[in-house]
Parts: sequence; structure tokens; C-alpha cells
Amino acid sequence: MSLQNYILLIFNCHRYRDKAQQQKDSWLLKLPSTLIYFHVLGDPNLETDYHFLIEDNILLVRVEDDYNSLPKKVIRAFQAVFNTYEFKYIFKTDDDQQVTNIKFFDTVISLLNKKWEDPDQKIHYGGHIVNVKQTYQSQYYRIHEELPKDLLVKATKYCSGRFYFLSEEAIQFLLEKKKEPIDSEFLEDYAVGYHLSNLYKVNMLPLDTNKYFIDFC
Repeated sequence: MSLQNYILLIFNCHRYRDKAQQQKDSWLLKLPSTLIYFHVLGDPNLETDYHFLIEDNILLVRVEDDYNSLPKKVIRAFQAVFNTYEFKYIFKTDDDQQVTNIKFFDTVISLLNKKWEDPDQKIHYGGHIVNVKQTYQSQYYRIHEELPKDLLVKATKYCSGRFYFLSEEAIQFLLEKKKEPIDSEFLEDYAVGYHLSNLYKVNMLPLDTNKYFIDFC
């Protein structure tokens, strides 16, 4: 099993490979040496559950490559990394994101490293925290019309999908306990946070990701 403490997964699809290339031609050229990345694509005809194209920084997972399958794509990508690498954290973002200050990654990695050795301070989950205080019906189908119109978002805390990170322990919990429930969800970032045990939310790290990530024009 390969050792790579920090791994960035960027969720892409075949339809928008041009967005991945934009990222590769810009901020991905400046990633810190401690961080490797993979663009994650779905391929329902893949003969295995997943396949890494290391030289191309691509991870293929056996799932439909559409928006509604994003929770399935995410949990399967987590499984692929968990099976292949020895790591501390997975970082997650999307193919439509531009990073305005690449030092963001150095800052986050430095902070996580400082907290790593102390079980009482160790951080398992972080990003822009959304605090859902009571159940409501999602209106997100107005943006993505392929989504069901009757999706409920239940009370929880989760980190926005623009960028979040999870520790190896948090990933292991999701894979062992919540893989099937996440498969049945439609909103990926909410699903991860909702199904993650509160034990891994004790020291959630709030990050002003809107300051460091912007949508590609």
C-alpha cells in the first residue's frame, strides 16, 4: 500500500473534461508537493470497481457519470483511495472550482499536522460548515432539474461540497457503516455530513472556502 498523507479528489465527468484541463493548466500546477490529486470520473462499464490512471491523475470508478450518481461516485472514490493508499486525509472539491490562493492547502495541511498527534485535538472533518437546524424540502432541483423535487434535508451539520476534508478514520467509518445509505442519497455533501458520526464532528474545522475557491467563469 502506497504512503501518501494527503490526497485531493476532484469530481469531474466525461462531459466536462475541459474543466479538468483548465484546472490542470492553472492552479493544479502549483499544488504543494505533499498533496497529490486525481480527477474522478464515472464509467459504468468498468470491469473492476475502480482503476487509477496514475500518470494522467485520473481515478475511474464503476458508476454512472451523471449528477444524480455523485454520492455513489464519492463513496466509491473514497473506497478506492482507502484500498490503495495509506493516508491521513482526503480533500474533496469539484471540477468547476478555481483556487484563488494556492497557499490555502499549505495552511490547512500545517494545521492538520499540528493537531494530528493529540486525540483530543485531532480534526476529522472540515470545510464551510452548514448548520441545518430543522428539516426542510430542498429546492436544489431548480438548479439541477434532474434531481427529485421531494428531497428532504434533515437537521445536521455538513460541509459544503465546494471543498471539504475527511480523516482516514472518518472515511473508514463511512465505508464500514454508511456506504449503502449514502448510495441512496442525491445531495453528496449533505449525505456525507448527515451520515458521518458526531464523534468525528467534535472538532470540525470551519473554513471560509468562499474566500479561496471561486467558480470558473
